[in-house]
Amino acid sequence: MASRLRLPAVAALLSLLVVAALVPRTLTWSGAVAPPPLTNTEGSPEALARRVIDAMQAGDVGRLRALALTEQEFRAHVWPELPAARPERNVPFDFVWQRLAQTSEGHLRQTLGAVGGAPLTLRRVRFAGERSQYRDVVVRRRTEIVLAGSDDSEHVVRLFGSTIEQDGRYKVFSYVVDD
Repeated sequence: MASRLRLPAVAALLSLLVVAALVPRTLTWSGAVAPPPLTNTEGSPEALARRVIDAMQAGDVGRLRALALTEQEFRAHVWPELPAARPERNVPFDFVWQRLAQTSEGHLRQTLGAVGGAPLTLRRVRFAGERSQYRDVVVRRRTEIVLAGSDDSEHVVRLFGSTIEQDGRYKVFSYVVDD
C-alpha cells in the first residue's frame, strides 16, 4: 500500500518539474513572478553611450528609440514604486507614460538635430545626479558623457538624461535632459 501512495506523489512531482521547465519564470522571495529582464541593454555605461553615439551619428531614430526604456518595462519595473501609482493619487499609468514618452521623443529629436553626424569620441560616462532604487532596477540621473576634443581636451555632453541599470546591464531610461 505504501508503494502505491508514493507512485502518484512521484508522478505529480515529475509533472510539476516538467511544467516548471517548459514555462520558465523568475520568482521573487515572496513567490510572486518577477518582471522580465530589461531588453536591449549593454554591459557598461560606456558601451551604452557608444551605441547611442553611433546611432546619433547615423541619424538613426529607430535605433535610438530601441535603446530606451519601453512602456512595458516602465510599467513592470518603475511604475509600481512611483508615488503617482498609489491608488489614492488617481493618476492613470497611460497619462504618465504618454507624457514621459512625448517629452523623451522631443528631447531625442532636439539632441539629434544638435549633434547629428558630428564626430564624437567617447572617453567615459559619469552620473552627476541622484540614484533611485525601483524594485529590481536602479535609475541613475544626469548621465554625462565625457568626449575627447580634437586638442585632447574634454567636453561634457548630455545625450540622454537618465540611465536604468539591472544586474549590471544598462539602458537609456529616457532622452529627457533637464539642466
